[in-house]
Amino acid sequence: MAHIARKRFGQHFLNDRFAIESIVDAIAPLATDALVEIGPGLGAMTFPLLDRCQRLTVIELDRDLAARLRRRTELTVIEADVLNVDFDVLATAARQPLRVVGNLPYNISTPILFHLLPSASRVVDQHFMLQKEVVERMAAAPGSKTYGRLSVMLQWRYEIESVLDVEPESFDPPPQVRSAVVRMRPLPARTDIDAVLLGEMVTVAFSQRRKVLRNTLGRWLEERGGGGAFDLQRRAEEVPVAEYLALASALGPR
Repeated sequence: MAHIARKRFGQHFLNDRFAIESIVDAIAPLATDALVEIGPGLGAMTFPLLDRCQRLTVIELDRDLAARLRRRTELTVIEADVLNVDFDVLATAARQPLRVVGNLPYNISTPILFHLLPSASRVVDQHFMLQKEVVERMAAAPGSKTYGRLSVMLQWRYEIESVLDVEPESFDPPPQVRSAVVRMRPLPARTDIDAVLLGEMVTVAFSQRRKVLRNTLGRWLEERGGGGAFDLQRRAEEVPVAEYLALASALGPR
């Protein structure tokens, strides 16, 4: 019986053979990789990936799709919400860093990206299909309209690159937006950065984009007795990631 895409899971199944081959080529899986796929769906990328690797773990919330996937003995199927999956545990079980891939549900793509952040040091790279607008925000440079909290909080841990665009017609059903594949390579961990403190600081900074930071981040810094020579006469989108990191490092642990 054909599987009908379920709106509540944000399902849009990739079915364009050229697009699939292009994505798998961009991932370039090796037989020795510990690959984890989020949201395998009907297996459009799963099975081409299996042709090139020996191990593949898939995380699928839809129980009907998970049951289908279990028919392939080469797959390890985790039937769960990805937001409840501990990727550190997966890396420990694999005894090597992970390569994470997936066509992420667009309705929860940002929560998934943030869920993976704490495990960045246990990952080789990540390749995700996302809404093109989200990829643009992830890779945005300071001063652009798309540069924001998502840009800063991902760029401080990853090198981010948009790999290729995928048109709506490549999916069934077609989404209402254009899609893109992003490549994320973890950067060396910064032991001088408190990730929770950085996240709070960046959230405050971008809470009122039209105001200069003196009116938002300035008050937050006053409460902590810090800030030093940090220029608060700018808007949040004008501050490079490196300067946010320098400020977080100077503030130190809470």
